Amino acid sequence: MIAVTGATGQLGRLVIDALLKRTSAEELVAVVRSPAKAADLAALGVQVRQGDYNQPQTLADAFRGVDKVLLISSSEIGQREAQHKAAIEAAKAAGVKLLAYTSLLHADSSPMGLADEHRATEQALIASGVPYVILRNGWYSENYAASIAPALTHGVFIGAADEGKIASATRQDYAEAAAAVLTSDAPVDKVYELAGDEAYTLTQFAAEIAQASGKAVRYQNLPQDDFAAALKAAGLPDGLAEMLADSDANAAKGALYDDSHTLSRLIGRATTPWQDVVKAFVAKA
Repeated sequence: MIAVTGATGQLGRLVIDALLKRTSAEELVAVVRSPAKAADLAALGVQVRQGDYNQPQTLADAFRGVDKVLLISSSEIGQREAQHKAAIEAAKAAGVKLLAYTSLLHADSSPMGLADEHRATEQALIASGVPYVILRNGWYSENYAASIAPALTHGVFIGAADEGKIASATRQDYAEAAAAVLTSDAPVDKVYELAGDEAYTLTQFAAEIAQASGKAVRYQNLPQDDFAAALKAAGLPDGLAEMLADSDANAAKGALYDDSHTLSRLIGRATTPWQDVVKAFVAKA
């Protein structure tokens, strides 16, 4: 039995789909906060169990009889360390034989503020004694692609990453990697640094938007504080805006770059070209 937490989330649902191509629905458990939102998974034959990071007892029930768990990191920044530790403790109590965790690229050394809770989770996971695999996911290409529509409107793609190289990949790529690890006899107590095959700068990203759309779009690099202010002015919550600006500023220093090609080896194909993501988002804009 394989359980996936956050199974109705953007990454979790893709992991379930990838697992369904590798194993039977009866061997899958979708752990979700609101089971009613997973009716489509239940209809496929996937077991749906209620599990809330903030209610440890629900996690203990959700993991009962499960051999492997994919702990997809919570989206609640600032609360994740406690939430993840509760999930690790529940998995240990349930006798889980493998706990895989979606961390952050180079989490052990990353200067990004976003890395703090991932580092703490990794340390708790290693200390737990539960056999583990740490999937250190790089940036999602969709993170930057989400800003394509406003860039087309204003003719400017803004950021604070300067000319830092970013080796992003799609959620689909990372989902397939998780499914590959969960359904194989991959070594335990292992860390995978996962990133896209081809890196780019935001100057190149903006140029690709222009190429795909036929409109003039340029990259404008901003100081970190100015970028955060712009994101807040656009309606992003303060915490999220600060986190994204910090991430961009550290991308300028190489925090989102990796050239190991571990991800493509895990999934058995090249990672999705970032240019294809740009073209798809331009077409939808």
